[in-house]
Amino acid sequence: MTHIMVATDFSERSDRALRRATLLARQTGARMTLVTAVDEDRPLRLVEEEKRETETLLRNMRATLRDVDNISCESRLLVAEPSQAIVQFAEETAPDLLVLGPHRRQLFRDIFVGTTAERTIRNVTCPVLMVNAAPVAAYRNVLLTTDLGEASRNAITIYAKMVLANDASHSILHVFDAPMLQLATASTMTEREAKLYIEDTRQKAAGELSSFMGTIGIGGVQPLLRHAATAVNHEILAAAAEISADLIVLANQGKRTLERWLLGSVTETVLRDSTIDVLAIPPARAD
Repeated sequence: MTHIMVATDFSERSDRALRRATLLARQTGARMTLVTAVDEDRPLRLVEEEKRETETLLRNMRATLRDVDNISCESRLLVAEPSQAIVQFAEETAPDLLVLGPHRRQLFRDIFVGTTAERTIRNVTCPVLMVNAAPVAAYRNVLLTTDLGEASRNAITIYAKMVLANDASHSILHVFDAPMLQLATASTMTEREAKLYIEDTRQKAAGELSSFMGTIGIGGVQPLLRHAATAVNHEILAAAAEISADLIVLANQGKRTLERWLLGSVTETVLRDSTIDVLAIPPARAD
Protein backbone atom coordinates (compact mmCIF):
# COMPACT_ATOMS: atom_id res chain seq x y z
CA MET A 1 0.00 0.00 0.00
CA THR A 2 1.51 3.30 -1.09
CA HIS A 3 -1.28 5.91 -0.96
CA ILE A 4 -3.83 6.56 1.80
CA MET A 5 -6.57 9.15 1.32
CA VAL A 6 -8.21 10.58 4.44
CA ALA A 7 -11.53 12.43 4.23
CA THR A 8 -11.93 14.92 7.05
CA ASP A 9 -14.40 17.52 8.27
CA PHE A 10 -12.16 18.37 11.27
CA SER A 11 -14.61 16.82 13.73
CA GLU A 12 -13.69 14.46 16.55
CA ARG A 13 -15.02 11.62 14.38
CA SER A 14 -12.65 12.59 11.58
CA ASP A 15 -9.79 12.84 14.06
CA ARG A 16 -10.17 9.09 14.68
CA ALA A 17 -9.77 8.48 10.95
CA LEU A 18 -6.67 10.67 10.82
CA ARG A 19 -5.05 8.92 13.79
CA ARG A 20 -5.70 5.46 12.32
CA ALA A 21 -4.43 6.58 8.91
CA THR A 22 -1.30 7.93 10.59
CA LEU A 23 -0.66 4.57 12.25
CA LEU A 24 -1.14 2.78 8.92
CA ALA A 25 1.12 5.22 7.06
CA ARG A 26 3.89 4.68 9.60
CA GLN A 27 3.40 0.93 9.34
CA THR A 28 3.40 0.74 5.55
CA GLY A 29 5.40 3.79 4.50
CA ALA A 30 2.44 5.08 2.49
CA ARG A 31 2.02 8.71 1.60
CA MET A 32 -1.13 10.46 2.75
CA THR A 33 -3.57 12.85 1.11
CA LEU A 34 -5.96 14.86 3.30
CA VAL A 35 -9.19 15.76 1.56
CA THR A 36 -11.99 18.00 2.72
CA ALA A 37 -14.91 19.63 0.97
CA VAL A 38 -16.65 22.96 1.33
CA ASP A 39 -20.25 22.83 0.17
CA GLU A 40 -20.77 25.50 -2.47
CA ASP A 41 -24.56 25.58 -2.10
CA ARG A 42 -24.46 28.62 0.19
CA PRO A 43 -23.87 32.37 -0.07
CA LEU A 44 -20.49 33.13 -1.66
CA ARG A 45 -19.29 35.13 1.36
CA LEU A 46 -19.77 32.12 3.65
CA VAL A 47 -18.11 29.77 1.20
CA GLU A 48 -15.04 32.01 0.86
CA GLU A 49 -14.76 32.44 4.63
CA GLU A 50 -14.92 28.70 5.21
CA LYS A 51 -12.35 28.08 2.48
CA ARG A 52 -9.86 30.41 4.22
CA GLU A 53 -10.40 28.73 7.59
CA THR A 54 -10.16 25.28 6.04
CA GLU A 55 -6.90 26.04 4.25
CA THR A 56 -5.37 27.11 7.56
CA LEU A 57 -6.48 23.90 9.25
CA LEU A 58 -5.15 21.77 6.40
CA ARG A 59 -1.82 23.59 6.44
CA ASN A 60 -1.42 22.95 10.17
CA MET A 61 -2.35 19.27 9.80
CA ARG A 62 0.15 18.82 6.94
CA ALA A 63 2.90 20.39 9.01
CA THR A 64 2.21 18.12 11.97
CA LEU A 65 2.18 14.98 9.85
CA ARG A 66 5.40 15.94 8.07
CA ASP A 67 7.39 17.34 11.01
CA VAL A 68 6.13 15.24 13.92
CA ASP A 69 5.06 11.96 12.30
CA ASN A 70 7.53 12.05 9.39
CA ILE A 71 4.79 11.19 6.89
CA SER A 72 4.75 12.46 3.32
CA CYS A 73 1.49 14.39 3.12
CA GLU A 74 -0.42 16.65 0.78
CA SER A 75 -3.93 18.07 0.97
CA ARG A 76 -6.76 19.09 -1.27
CA LEU A 77 -9.66 21.44 -0.61
CA LEU A 78 -12.63 20.67 -2.84
CA VAL A 79 -15.60 22.95 -3.37
CA ALA A 80 -18.63 20.76 -3.96
CA GLU A 81 -21.15 18.57 -2.17
CA PRO A 82 -18.91 16.49 0.17
CA SER A 83 -19.72 12.94 -0.93
CA GLN A 84 -19.61 13.81 -4.63
CA ALA A 85 -16.31 15.62 -4.17
CA ILE A 86 -14.72 12.75 -2.25
CA VAL A 87 -15.90 10.14 -4.75
CA GLN A 88 -14.68 12.12 -7.75
CA PHE A 89 -11.30 12.84 -6.18
CA ALA A 90 -10.89 9.18 -5.22
CA GLU A 91 -11.62 8.14 -8.80
CA GLU A 92 -9.07 10.64 -10.13
CA THR A 93 -6.27 9.72 -7.73
CA ALA A 94 -6.99 5.97 -7.19
CA PRO A 95 -5.78 5.66 -3.58
CA ASP A 96 -5.10 2.20 -2.18
CA LEU A 97 -7.32 3.04 0.78
CA LEU A 98 -9.87 5.70 1.71
CA VAL A 99 -10.20 6.30 5.45
CA LEU A 100 -13.36 7.80 6.96
CA GLY A 101 -14.54 8.54 10.46
CA PRO A 102 -17.76 6.94 11.74
CA HIS A 103 -21.10 8.29 10.57
CA ARG A 104 -22.89 10.70 12.89
CA ARG A 105 -25.08 8.80 15.34
CA GLN A 106 -28.15 10.73 16.46
CA LEU A 107 -30.13 10.64 19.68
CA PHE A 108 -33.02 8.14 19.60
CA ARG A 109 -32.14 6.86 16.12
CA ASP A 110 -29.13 5.79 14.11
CA ILE A 111 -29.27 7.03 10.53
CA PHE A 112 -26.74 5.77 7.99
CA VAL A 113 -28.51 5.84 4.60
CA GLY A 114 -28.12 9.28 3.04
CA THR A 115 -25.10 10.33 5.10
CA THR A 116 -21.88 11.48 3.46
CA ALA A 117 -20.23 8.25 4.63
CA GLU A 118 -22.95 6.04 3.13
CA ARG A 119 -22.98 7.85 -0.21
CA THR A 120 -19.19 7.78 -0.39
CA ILE A 121 -18.85 4.08 0.45
CA ARG A 122 -21.58 3.15 -2.00
CA ASN A 123 -19.93 4.94 -4.92
CA VAL A 124 -16.15 4.65 -4.62
CA THR A 125 -14.26 1.76 -6.20
CA CYS A 126 -11.40 1.62 -3.69
CA PRO A 127 -11.40 -0.10 -0.28
CA VAL A 128 -12.88 2.07 2.46
CA LEU A 129 -11.91 1.89 6.12
CA MET A 130 -14.49 3.30 8.52
CA VAL A 131 -12.78 4.03 11.82
CA ASN A 132 -15.32 3.54 14.61
CA ALA A 133 -13.01 2.91 17.57
CA ALA A 134 -10.38 5.24 19.01
CA PRO A 135 -7.03 4.09 17.54
CA VAL A 136 -4.49 3.09 20.16
CA ALA A 137 -2.30 0.53 18.40
CA ALA A 138 -1.96 -1.62 15.29
CA TYR A 139 -4.80 -4.04 14.62
CA ARG A 140 -4.45 -7.21 16.70
CA ASN A 141 -7.47 -9.35 15.82
CA VAL A 142 -9.07 -9.26 12.36
CA LEU A 143 -12.34 -10.91 11.31
CA LEU A 144 -12.55 -11.73 7.61
CA THR A 145 -15.95 -12.63 6.13
CA THR A 146 -16.78 -14.77 3.12
CA ASP A 147 -19.58 -16.51 1.24
CA LEU A 148 -16.94 -18.78 -0.38
CA GLY A 149 -17.40 -17.17 -3.81
CA GLU A 150 -14.79 -15.91 -6.27
CA ALA A 151 -15.46 -12.21 -5.61
CA SER A 152 -15.03 -12.88 -1.91
CA ARG A 153 -11.69 -14.61 -2.56
CA ASN A 154 -10.51 -11.67 -4.68
CA ALA A 155 -11.51 -9.18 -2.01
CA ILE A 156 -9.55 -11.04 0.68
CA THR A 157 -6.58 -11.15 -1.69
CA ILE A 158 -6.79 -7.37 -2.02
CA TYR A 159 -6.89 -7.06 1.77
CA ALA A 160 -3.79 -9.24 2.12
CA LYS A 161 -1.85 -7.11 -0.37
CA MET A 162 -2.70 -3.94 1.56
CA VAL A 163 -0.61 -5.16 4.54
CA LEU A 164 -2.91 -3.50 7.06
CA ALA A 165 -2.48 -6.06 9.82
CA ASN A 166 0.27 -8.55 9.05
CA ASP A 167 1.06 -9.16 12.72
CA ALA A 168 -2.58 -9.59 13.75
CA SER A 169 -4.46 -12.80 14.43
CA HIS A 170 -6.93 -13.59 11.66
CA SER A 171 -10.24 -15.45 11.73
CA ILE A 172 -12.50 -16.06 8.75
CA LEU A 173 -16.26 -16.27 9.16
CA HIS A 174 -18.72 -18.08 6.95
CA VAL A 175 -22.40 -17.75 7.84
CA PHE A 176 -24.14 -20.81 6.44
CA ASP A 177 -27.82 -21.35 5.68
CA ALA A 178 -29.92 -24.32 6.71
CA PRO A 179 -32.52 -23.97 3.92
CA MET A 180 -34.79 -26.84 4.93
CA LEU A 181 -35.60 -25.03 8.18
CA GLN A 182 -37.16 -22.25 6.13
CA LEU A 183 -39.58 -24.54 4.31
CA ALA A 184 -43.14 -25.15 5.37
CA THR A 185 -42.26 -28.79 6.06
CA ALA A 186 -39.83 -27.67 8.78
CA SER A 187 -42.76 -27.51 11.18
CA THR A 188 -42.96 -31.31 11.05
CA MET A 189 -39.34 -31.76 12.16
CA THR A 190 -38.64 -32.60 15.77
CA GLU A 191 -36.13 -30.52 17.72
CA ARG A 192 -33.64 -33.38 17.53
CA GLU A 193 -34.10 -33.71 13.76
CA ALA A 194 -33.57 -29.98 13.33
CA LYS A 195 -30.36 -30.08 15.40
CA LEU A 196 -29.04 -33.05 13.42
CA TYR A 197 -29.83 -31.29 10.15
CA ILE A 198 -28.02 -28.13 11.25
CA GLU A 199 -25.01 -30.18 12.36
CA ASP A 200 -24.89 -32.00 9.02
CA THR A 201 -25.08 -28.68 7.21
CA ARG A 202 -22.34 -27.29 9.45
CA GLN A 203 -20.03 -30.20 8.64
CA LYS A 204 -20.53 -29.65 4.91
CA ALA A 205 -19.90 -25.90 5.32
CA ALA A 206 -16.75 -26.65 7.34
CA GLY A 207 -15.32 -28.69 4.47
CA GLU A 208 -16.14 -25.97 1.96
CA LEU A 209 -14.59 -23.28 4.18
CA SER A 210 -11.44 -25.37 4.65
CA SER A 211 -11.06 -25.70 0.87
CA PHE A 212 -11.64 -21.97 0.43
CA MET A 213 -9.01 -21.10 3.03
CA GLY A 214 -6.43 -22.99 1.04
CA THR A 215 -6.83 -20.51 -1.82
CA ILE A 216 -6.63 -17.11 -0.08
CA GLY A 217 -2.89 -16.93 0.58
CA ILE A 218 -3.11 -16.05 4.27
CA GLY A 219 -1.67 -18.56 6.72
CA GLY A 220 -2.70 -19.28 10.29
CA VAL A 221 -6.31 -18.21 9.86
CA GLN A 222 -8.85 -19.54 12.36
CA PRO A 223 -12.07 -20.80 10.67
CA LEU A 224 -15.39 -19.72 12.16
CA LEU A 225 -18.84 -21.02 11.24
CA ARG A 226 -22.18 -19.62 12.32
CA HIS A 227 -25.63 -20.80 11.37
CA ALA A 228 -27.73 -17.96 9.96
CA ALA A 229 -30.23 -18.17 12.81
CA THR A 230 -30.60 -14.38 12.58
CA ALA A 231 -29.73 -11.85 9.88
CA VAL A 232 -26.23 -12.22 8.44
CA ASN A 233 -25.15 -8.80 9.69
CA HIS A 234 -26.16 -9.76 13.23
CA GLU A 235 -24.11 -12.95 12.99
CA ILE A 236 -21.07 -11.00 11.76
CA LEU A 237 -21.27 -8.55 14.65
CA ALA A 238 -21.86 -11.35 17.16
CA ALA A 239 -18.82 -13.26 15.89
CA ALA A 240 -16.69 -10.11 16.05
CA ALA A 241 -17.73 -9.56 19.66
CA GLU A 242 -17.03 -13.17 20.63
CA ILE A 243 -13.44 -13.07 19.39
CA SER A 244 -12.81 -9.44 20.46
CA ALA A 245 -12.01 -8.42 16.89
CA ASP A 246 -10.80 -4.86 16.30
CA LEU A 247 -11.34 -4.94 12.52
CA ILE A 248 -14.05 -6.50 10.35
CA VAL A 249 -13.26 -7.04 6.66
CA LEU A 250 -16.37 -7.21 4.50
CA ALA A 251 -15.57 -9.34 1.48
CA ASN A 252 -18.43 -8.65 -0.87
CA GLN A 253 -19.91 -11.38 -2.99
CA GLY A 254 -20.30 -10.42 -6.62
CA LYS A 255 -23.51 -9.40 -8.36
CA ARG A 256 -25.82 -10.64 -5.64
CA THR A 257 -23.97 -8.65 -3.04
CA LEU A 258 -23.65 -5.66 -5.36
CA GLU A 259 -27.43 -5.51 -5.39
CA ARG A 260 -27.50 -5.73 -1.62
CA TRP A 261 -24.69 -3.16 -1.42
CA LEU A 262 -26.77 -0.69 -3.40
CA LEU A 263 -29.84 -1.45 -1.31
CA GLY A 264 -27.83 -1.03 1.86
CA SER A 265 -28.47 -4.42 3.44
CA VAL A 266 -25.65 -6.38 5.14
CA THR A 267 -22.89 -3.86 4.48
CA GLU A 268 -24.99 -0.89 5.54
CA THR A 269 -26.11 -2.52 8.77
CA VAL A 270 -22.63 -3.66 9.80
CA LEU A 271 -21.23 -0.20 9.05
CA ARG A 272 -24.11 1.41 10.91
CA ASP A 273 -24.01 -0.77 14.01
CA SER A 274 -20.37 -1.76 14.42
CA THR A 275 -18.40 -0.22 17.27
CA ILE A 276 -15.12 -1.47 15.81
CA ASP A 277 -13.44 -0.57 12.54
CA VAL A 278 -14.83 -1.93 9.28
CA LEU A 279 -12.97 -2.35 6.00
CA ALA A 280 -15.36 -2.54 3.04
CA ILE A 281 -14.02 -3.65 -0.35
CA PRO A 282 -16.52 -2.81 -3.11
CA PRO A 283 -17.42 -5.48 -5.68
CA ALA A 284 -16.12 -3.37 -8.56
CA ARG A 285 -12.65 -3.51 -7.01
CA ALA A 286 -12.93 -7.14 -5.99
CA ASP A 287 -14.07 -8.49 -9.38
